[in-house]
Amino acid sequence: MEQKIKINAGIIGATGMVGQRFITLLDKHPYFNISVLAASPKSAGKKFSEAVEGRWKIPVPMPEQVKDMTVFDASDVEKVSGMCDFVFCAVEMPGGKEEIRKLEEAYAKTETPVVSNNSAFRNYADVPMLIPEINGFHIEVIESQRKRLGTKTGFIVVKPNCSIQSYVPMLTPLLKYGIKSVAVSTYQAISGAGKSFDQMPEMIDNVIPYIGGEEEKSEKEPMKIWGCIKNGIIENAQSPVITSQCIRIPVTDGHLAAVFLDFEDKNNKPSKEEIIKLWKEFKSEPQILNLPSAPKQFIYYFAENDRPQTKLDRDLENGMAVSAGRLREDTLFDYKFIGLSHNTLRGAAGGGVLSAEFLYNKGFIIKK
Repeated sequence: MEQKIKINAGIIGATGMVGQRFITLLDKHPYFNISVLAASPKSAGKKFSEAVEGRWKIPVPMPEQVKDMTVFDASDVEKVSGMCDFVFCAVEMPGGKEEIRKLEEAYAKTETPVVSNNSAFRNYADVPMLIPEINGFHIEVIESQRKRLGTKTGFIVVKPNCSIQSYVPMLTPLLKYGIKSVAVSTYQAISGAGKSFDQMPEMIDNVIPYIGGEEEKSEKEPMKIWGCIKNGIIENAQSPVITSQCIRIPVTDGHLAAVFLDFEDKNNKPSKEEIIKLWKEFKSEPQILNLPSAPKQFIYYFAENDRPQTKLDRDLENGMAVSAGRLREDTLFDYKFIGLSHNTLRGAAGGGVLSAEFLYNKGFIIKK
């Protein structure tokens, strides 16, 4: 791997579950060094280990380098941005999306790029919503966004909803055949709510058939991922039509999807063997660039009838690969299959780190 000049990364929302994931993924990272941690005022001024005492949620030890780091107030934008070259943002705020938008724009306007795990800017046409293997070219709209913000180097990039990464990668190479409609049900881990079982005891021996806002995201966000660029903004795709149900299930990590799809032209649909071949051979710039967090193989296909399984397969390639199985013809749709992704790695912090690596290699994230 080409030797890179390491640059300084800040983590906004460092005390939450996704913020903690960012910390573990950036420990000894070849491109990025953690230079500042920030969170809510109640954590500000404390050592990080004190701020998360009893609340460390990641199943690996807390990295030594962050234990004694002082946590800063995320709202002290000038101070925090002055200590880093760019930031990862996974903050929760009482004012919701509007308050998060103001905060992220404030950081961008200090000429500090923001790689966000939040949903506040996902529907903005000049804000890329990246799955780098699928729509890396969307970073072209950053130039338009900078004009809107009045910045030279500052900008905001977001990652999509964690659940759509359990099926959108598998659908993407099939779009060239003309997918007409998709029905998907996602079975989502409790970490998607930022919780563990001790914090969410109602999930023990239980399934909850509702996750607020997830179904709308599942149906709309793929349209942006598959969109094209026109006049400096992202224009959403108009097809296929997607309908979804999103269900919370009692597992720690991993979102599983049951997917049904129909093609426009029954005479031009791919065979099962062709689909599996497309999945196995799917690779893009992250693989070609050999980015540190990129899986060597993006999509794995399991021929066994009982795979992929959440517990067995969510950690493929450090949780950054996605997997599929049970591809077969359907009595109502053309095909159906099962998909799986790790929601806090590929779907959240890991996807954010991969996006930052991609942006760094493309010259969008630089040393101040």
